[in-house]
Amino acid sequence: MSSPLPVHTRPIRVLLVDDHEMVLQGLRAMLARFPDAVEVVGSAGDEAGAVRAVTAHRPDVVLCDIRLRRDSGLDVCRAMRAAEPATRVVFLTVYDDEQHLYQALRAGASGYLLKRIDGHELLRHLENVQLGDIVIDPGLAGRVATAAAHLRHGEFWPGARLGLTQRESEVLALLVGGLSNKAIAARLVVSDDTVKTHLRGLYRKLEVNDRGSAVAVALRESLFH
Repeated sequence: MSSPLPVHTRPIRVLLVDDHEMVLQGLRAMLARFPDAVEVVGSAGDEAGAVRAVTAHRPDVVLCDIRLRRDSGLDVCRAMRAAEPATRVVFLTVYDDEQHLYQALRAGASGYLLKRIDGHELLRHLENVQLGDIVIDPGLAGRVATAAAHLRHGEFWPGARLGLTQRESEVLALLVGGLSNKAIAARLVVSDDTVKTHLRGLYRKLEVNDRGSAVAVALRESLFH
């Protein structure tokens, strides 16, 4: 009779969180190619199911999309880590932008990968996360490194570290200055609807619901001097 695998070589136990059955099946098939290295212990499609699954299975790593039909993947990450603080969450998504990456890391994620990844790359990243590393898609990591270099030379915009785009930062600065939506639109030469879109985005990223709270965060974080 064969002896059990040593603890350090046992398969990495993975939970899948995605609201598309095709994606879940594809990930299962991809990871099934490495039965000695990875074991998929369950799957879920929303926050409630993810919390139940992470509590029941206590996986080593959770692969989670950042956007689900009914829930934010960021909220799902926070909820799973609240239920099981040792949970390592890696976002696997199509959203290739720095703002989502910053939000993911602030939510406590251990990684941010893009769905263009192949099976061997995914396995390597899972192994690195299991060892305690933070893993980031290489292309996205390169852009972040460039942004960090600009930041060191004062060439970056206020609010970038909170996930705001440059235009959202400009809108927030005008909010702090007391301008109305119409005045902001005139200053930036955009429509009122465009301003409202930027406001919704920055409210979501700052985790606030109104202008006053957004201004309070900007002042608390010393974004503008």
